[in-house]
Amino acid sequence: MEESILITGAASGMGRLAARNMAEQGYAVAAIDVNEAGLLETAENHQNIRTFQTDVTDYQAVIEVVEETEAKLGPIKRVYNAAAIMPLGKIIDQDVEIFHRVMAINYSGVVNVSKAVMPKLLERNQGELVNFASIAGWLPTIYMAAYDASKFAVVAFTEVLYHEHRDSNVKIVCVCPPPVRTPLLDQARQTVWPKVFDQGDPIEPDEVLAAIDLGLDRGELFVFPGKSTRTIWRMRRWFPDMIWKNVHKVEQA
Repeated sequence: MEESILITGAASGMGRLAARNMAEQGYAVAAIDVNEAGLLETAENHQNIRTFQTDVTDYQAVIEVVEETEAKLGPIKRVYNAAAIMPLGKIIDQDVEIFHRVMAINYSGVVNVSKAVMPKLLERNQGELVNFASIAGWLPTIYMAAYDASKFAVVAFTEVLYHEHRDSNVKIVCVCPPPVRTPLLDQARQTVWPKVFDQGDPIEPDEVLAAIDLGLDRGELFVFPGKSTRTIWRMRRWFPDMIWKNVHKVEQA
C-alpha cells in the first residue's frame, strides 16, 4: 500500500500548500480542519486529497482520523501539525476563554496528533513528524501572550519528544518561522497588529516548507526558516533585555 501524508490546519495557509504539494507528488493526503468549505477548496482538482472535518482538540476524533487514514490511504509517512489560531491583544484586554482556546488548538492539538500517530511511526521505525511552533515560541512580545505561550509549549513538547526517541529512525522536527504570508496574519490584523511585525516582511509559505524538507534531510530538531530568524533566536538567548528594549521602543508601551 502506498504511503500517506496527514496534515492539520489544511483548510488554508501553510496546511493547504503542504496538502497540495504532497498530493502533486503523488501521495494520498488526509487533510484535517474544522473549516469544511476551506477543506473543499484545498482538495479542488486534487483527487488524492481526502478531507476530514475534525477538531484537533478532540483526541478521540483525531485517533479515528489516524486509524481511517492508515486503513484507507496507507501508512502515514509524514505529519504536518499546522493547525493554529492567533488572536492578539493585551492580557488584561483578552477574555480568559481566548487563552484556553489558543492553547487547546495550538498546543493540545499538536499533543493529540503526536500521541495518535507516534506509536504507528515507532512500530514501523520510520516516518516524519513536523510540529509547527514559531519564532514566537522563543521570543515573547507585547500583545502575543496567548500565542507565545502556546508556541513555547510546542517547542518544549517537541524537544522532549525528539530526545525520547532520538535512537529511532522516526524524524521529529519543530519548525519555528517568523511571520509568514498566510491568512493566520489576518487574525492579528483583525485584533491587534504588533508594530514589531513591520520591522520585516513576512516570508512566503513555500520558503517554510522548503526549510522543513532540508531540516528533515539533515536530521535537525529545530528549523528556523527565513534569512534572519536564527539570528533573532540567538539574540533572544544572549541579549533578552536588548530585545525587550526594542519591543518597548517600537510599540511605545
